[in-house]
Amino acid sequence: MTEAARAAAADPGGLDLPGDVPRDANGIAHGQPVLDRLVSLLDLERVEENIFRGVSPAESPVRVFGGQVAGQALVAAGRTVPAERHVHSLHAYFIRPGDPSVPIVYEVDRTRDGRSFTTRRVVAVQRGKPIFSLSASFQVREDGLDHAEPMPDVPAPEELPTWGEQVGDLMARFGRTEPRPIDVRYVTDPPWVARDKGKQEARSQVWMRADGVLPADDLLHVCIAAFASDMTLLDSILVAHGVYWGLDNVNGASLDHAMWFHRPFRADEWLLYDCASPSASGGRGLATGRFFSRDGQLVATVVQEGLLRVLD
Repeated sequence: MTEAARAAAADPGGLDLPGDVPRDANGIAHGQPVLDRLVSLLDLERVEENIFRGVSPAESPVRVFGGQVAGQALVAAGRTVPAERHVHSLHAYFIRPGDPSVPIVYEVDRTRDGRSFTTRRVVAVQRGKPIFSLSASFQVREDGLDHAEPMPDVPAPEELPTWGEQVGDLMARFGRTEPRPIDVRYVTDPPWVARDKGKQEARSQVWMRADGVLPADDLLHVCIAAFASDMTLLDSILVAHGVYWGLDNVNGASLDHAMWFHRPFRADEWLLYDCASPSASGGRGLATGRFFSRDGQLVATVVQEGLLRVLD
């Protein structure tokens, strides 16, 4: 466990950033110090053999970010699995909003240890109540049939505006200036831009990567991808209806989250996140996402249903 993580366990409002952290024109912190803090957040405290504890950043909004609790739960599961077994899928439900001022306890059930596969179930608990549950399956790597869909033809990330250039003063206007450990570059119009153009195709494409260098830890790279996968996934639903958080009276939350990991990748290298929404109805919207490595390999698939209510 890192010193930063130990300090956070003792003081949930801790994990402060250094004073010389890089900041964009909008004052939003980014770069290696911010990524190092995310790594510390994922470095859970081990309370007992199958019990772990995690915390949230001091500047978190009113509820815990879904990608954070998913990443931490996957870390807890992975800490009970032999290193030669790699996660290939996870299925999760968001049960209650998480309180960022309270540590989260992760209880791991060692469901099965087979010859090739290992299954784990994790329940995240606050104040004695479950807020999140996750099932994950791990497998020894094997050779077998191999095919994949091709990557869409999109501009390279270096040809696109940075997050700071794209967002302008929008996040500051919302009071959202929390640090960003993930570098995001929109290929399609950002949803707040698409909103002014009316209803668009139900699709969102971004390049993203961890904003710094990560250690060579396969589980950590997968957990960072799980964290990032919840950042822009529901954009594909919003752009189809010309609405956006904060600019319109939209209430929303992640209901569930599933990921399948097809091939090894590094989360600190550029990944294309190609998201689309096949359906929205009944106050819910379904979004799918595909992660492609820069060389065109399909490395992961994501599916999420979100609660979306547009109020008068």
